Amino acid sequence: MPDGSQYEDPRDPEPERRGQEKHLLWNRIRTFFDASEGDQSLRAQIEEVIDEHEEEEQRDGLPPEEGDLSPTERQMLRNLLHFSEHDADDVAIPRGEIIALDRSASWDELVATFAEHGHSRMPVYSESLDHVIGMMHIKDIFPFLALDKEPPADWTRLMRQPLYVPQARGALDVLADMRARRVHLAIVLDEYSGTDGIITIEDLVEEIVGEIEDEHDDAPVDLLVPIDEGMWDADARTELDEVARRVDPRLADVEEAVDTLGGLAFVLAERVPVVGEILPHDSGWKLEVIAGNERHVERLRLHPPSGARDHQAEEAA
Repeated sequence: MPDGSQYEDPRDPEPERRGQEKHLLWNRIRTFFDASEGDQSLRAQIEEVIDEHEEEEQRDGLPPEEGDLSPTERQMLRNLLHFSEHDADDVAIPRGEIIALDRSASWDELVATFAEHGHSRMPVYSESLDHVIGMMHIKDIFPFLALDKEPPADWTRLMRQPLYVPQARGALDVLADMRARRVHLAIVLDEYSGTDGIITIEDLVEEIVGEIEDEHDDAPVDLLVPIDEGMWDADARTELDEVARRVDPRLADVEEAVDTLGGLAFVLAERVPVVGEILPHDSGWKLEVIAGNERHVERLRLHPPSGARDHQAEEAA
């Protein structure tokens, strides 16, 4: 006679309850990543709770309770919740800021470049930055310096291979790739397989914890500086969100996918503008290119609309 314990009583509600719990758990997991099902995603719920908690603190004027999340921890949590929304192009160091090594450089030039910039890894290119052939790690150079060993005749034999990722690859996927491959430098490729930028693991971590300054970093410099007569001097890397907040929100109202003043100048000129060129904006502001080269804009001067300048002159009088 078979053991009755092998069979489930159809009247027993326990299996159905367990099935419902598993289904509910799976739905909760799915909603963390997908908010398209009508209900708020877990991501949105967490952010809403943080917002409500901060509003209560501000309203009551009370300091955070002991053991509560600090403002820094809350911001890190927000950054983490939105980390998966970024792609490689969002977090990459742009092409114009890449410090790279030419494979034709001498050993002394190689060492001098590492000493000057303080990076631990650098991409190596052949002829142009669009042809990255590898990367150099300071760890592979140090033994020759520390032990006063004769360097190899062809230092490119010491190269390692970086990751190569498309612009659209998710930042979270890039981080997973780096962990799986144990490679901490990625070359971001555009649609023509040219070099668009680079990503280090530090760049990805900074998306969550904020800017990480070390002993090699220069002191923070204000990229957007007010000067006389309502004008502003600006680094081309200045984010349009910052320009909107401090100067005029209309300057950030652009249909094209650009994030910086340099990108805005390119859109207005429909090419790389030359030094001295003045680009009119629909808002009445004018962007004057004051530094750059044939490949990119470096600095701009923002001239206010004539009406705003006249109003400022009247107030000064």
